[in-house]
Amino acid sequence: MDITKARRSIGTVLIVLAVAFAVYLSVVMIRRINTVVLKATYTRIFCYELAACAFLILFAADVRFGFTGAGNTVLKAAGWCLRVTVVLVTAVLLFFIGKITVGSLICTEAPVKNAVVLGLALENGKPTDDLVSRLDTAEKYLRRNPDATLILTGGNPDESGRTEAAVMRDLLTERGIREDRMILEDRAKTTKDNFRNTARLISPDEPIVLISSNYHMDRAVRTAQSAGFSKVLRLPAPSSLLSFGANVMWEVTLELNELFFRQ
Repeated sequence: MDITKARRSIGTVLIVLAVAFAVYLSVVMIRRINTVVLKATYTRIFCYELAACAFLILFAADVRFGFTGAGNTVLKAAGWCLRVTVVLVTAVLLFFIGKITVGSLICTEAPVKNAVVLGLALENGKPTDDLVSRLDTAEKYLRRNPDATLILTGGNPDESGRTEAAVMRDLLTERGIREDRMILEDRAKTTKDNFRNTARLISPDEPIVLISSNYHMDRAVRTAQSAGFSKVLRLPAPSSLLSFGANVMWEVTLELNELFFRQ
């Protein structure tokens, strides 16, 4: 087999996949930006995600065309520098994609006193499918554990002033969950705020069950632990398959932001 021909064929496939993923990501994120309250935050993260996609496309282009072809020594050196940079960045992206995907599959649920349900930005004032899935998971947990209490966390009010936590409480109340089994933390703007504020409501030394979307679990657990919660059990909620890839890239972007910029 002609190695050069095979490499070009693989490179062509990778370019098509990388470009298709960038288009898919753009469709998902632009729709969200047009419907959420946090437009500036979503737009900023979308820009980071596009930058990540650019590296994936560059990696595919290097496989297909090569950055170190014919030319003088300076051009070849520049090509190798570009190649090494692109390969390293792509490797980091793929590592975190794999890490988050594997983390989405881990469940360590057990009966405990408190379960923390993380909120999710409302779209046009309504809960998203993934937020409803978190509530479905929380409701089932309560019914399996009649002594448990839910801590519903999430601020970011919509135009009417209703927070994520309030929307979750109302939906669970409609399903027959008593209000005395729910505690609201409705001031948080970020996942870090979720757990900082929750630590004021319950002792971080107590075990908690963490309920969030499967793609969010890996970062959420680490954030809870950094806020002082010593025993965090995982109960991932199923998420939409159509937007799973976009959500994973969102998490990759935030993990890298925390890793390199401590934000």
